[in-house]
Amino acid sequence: MKLRNWAAAAAAVVALAGVGVAAPPTAGAATTLTMLGADVSTLQRSTELGLKFYNASGTEQDALDILKADGVNYVRLRVWNNPASGYNNAAKVLAYARTVKAKGLKLLVDYHYSDTWADPGKQAKPAAWSSHGIAQLQTDVYDYTYKLCTDLKAQGTTPDSVQIGNEINVGMLWNDGKVVNSDFTNLGLLLKAGYNATKACNSSTQVMIHTANSDSLTNARWFYDGIKAQGVNWDITGLSYYCMWHGTLANLYNVISDVRTRYGKPVVVAETAFPFTASNADSTANSVTSATCEGITTSWAGQATEFSYVQNTARNAGAIGVFYWEPTWYGANAGNGWDPANFATSGNGWDNMAVFNWSGQVNPTIKWTP
Repeated sequence: MKLRNWAAAAAAVVALAGVGVAAPPTAGAATTLTMLGADVSTLQRSTELGLKFYNASGTEQDALDILKADGVNYVRLRVWNNPASGYNNAAKVLAYARTVKAKGLKLLVDYHYSDTWADPGKQAKPAAWSSHGIAQLQTDVYDYTYKLCTDLKAQGTTPDSVQIGNEINVGMLWNDGKVVNSDFTNLGLLLKAGYNATKACNSSTQVMIHTANSDSLTNARWFYDGIKAQGVNWDITGLSYYCMWHGTLANLYNVISDVRTRYGKPVVVAETAFPFTASNADSTANSVTSATCEGITTSWAGQATEFSYVQNTARNAGAIGVFYWEPTWYGANAGNGWDPANFATSGNGWDNMAVFNWSGQVNPTIKWTP
């Protein structure tokens, strides 16, 4: 998930059986959620700015310690090639990986292969690769992936998982790696390069292929069938799910169940979130103004309930993990804006979606549960 117009990115939701349920489905191959995650890619900057975080009892505490106490065991960090702000580049990820691993948390590295946000609506090449064709881009992806992975390994923070691309619904590294007329050839070459680089670095690091196709069984099959036909290997199928864009929990259940059995790979909800308020903390408009899903409305309690329902649905459908996207990016993050080219002064469109309120107090009822 990124700060973007999802209206175009979220295609019409496929109407599946059971739409409109008031609680998560319970039938199916229930599993334990072993990847209880949080994408805290902005937390490094927030900490350096001196922001404070408080646990449910109101005691100031390290944000990662608060999340860990609430059940988090996995941290996701995005990496951009050469962002204007410097944050989320390889050097920053290397530094923060030490903090993550020192807390006893596992690490998922989310390669965007861009200098800025990559998502269903945009997948811009890094400036340094802008003139490169598909042959050179395969080498670029391999070398970049391998170097960061081996640098992480060398400092004792080997990634437990990596994503080869972020929300790559129609490809990455556009236009060379874009899927046009259902031709997955070039994307397949790029994904193979990233997979092979990861396994050359560390054979036990799990490779996730991540789309935002939880909205549509048709779209999910089209994508994963397409890369499978190209001989792409992957270890985990990753899906973004935001109820206001991707439909009901019944729809999520059906998509997870289908891709899990169809491809024989574990499934993770790599991103989800829900607003706790319709208010806005700064001059930047909120990405989500408010939401009502499954009868759950925008509120402190609603946020915790929706997250619990997503976890229950994922578990009941046989998934192995759920990640909350940017739970620590709360409303006092002045100087930690969404725009890498205008980092210090751009605002935060996620201030009402974090699990910490604008005073840094954690939602007292939100939990990550196996």
